[in-house]
Amino acid sequence: MKRLSFLLALFGCLLFSTCLFAQEDLRYFNTDELPDIIKCLPAPPDSLSQAFSYDVLRYMWGKTQRQNPDRVAQVKRDAVWTYDALIDEFDNIFGLELSKKTTPEIWKLLESSLQTVDQMRVAPKAYYRRVRPFEYFGENTLTGEDDILRGEGSYPSGHTIRSWLVATLLSEINPLAANELYARAWRYGENRVIAGAHWQSDVDVSRLVAAIGYGRLQTSVGFRMQMARAQNEFRRLY
Repeated sequence: MKRLSFLLALFGCLLFSTCLFAQEDLRYFNTDELPDIIKCLPAPPDSLSQAFSYDVLRYMWGKTQRQNPDRVAQVKRDAVWTYDALIDEFDNIFGLELSKKTTPEIWKLLESSLQTVDQMRVAPKAYYRRVRPFEYFGENTLTGEDDILRGEGSYPSGHTIRSWLVATLLSEINPLAANELYARAWRYGENRVIAGAHWQSDVDVSRLVAAIGYGRLQTSVGFRMQMARAQNEFRRLY
């Protein structure tokens, strides 16, 4: 019965991810070629643990941040689940306008890497089926994502994985911008707590997932070749 429940949840997460592969499949690795997050990282905190108490405190902290209109606007922008919206938050910091048209090699690197590492969140979300904070407290998200997220596992945070991976990739291309890129990615993860969509521990583990995924990308010849093209494009345009 537990196995059936896991398979149904996994199927639901795969449906949620369908939009990722409606475009051209640019992945460097398939799911079974990537590290298994269920096996290599801890389970989410138990509801009776000190770690969960901290999650609750951070949720309450997040609600205090909703009094800041500039932060609220950023939280809402960061909730948009598209590569375009995500990358748009980093291009001014990076130093170039990033798009398929203006920086095709950098864009291809980002899109291919995101498609690859995005796969790593699906199995743990379905396996743990962690209830999201807005559901736990019977409240609503700041971003109006309730119907989309309800019942879709909270652990780990896909938004945080994506933002941390983008910051890491762009920092390899333009190391001088690394401080600001990572600072923005950190706030991106915090914004998921402020939104009420994720617990702090979801966000924390997601930065590790992004790092693990980035490490696996390094073993792909195709990734290394595309990174070189992206770096050359940056040197030519910057």
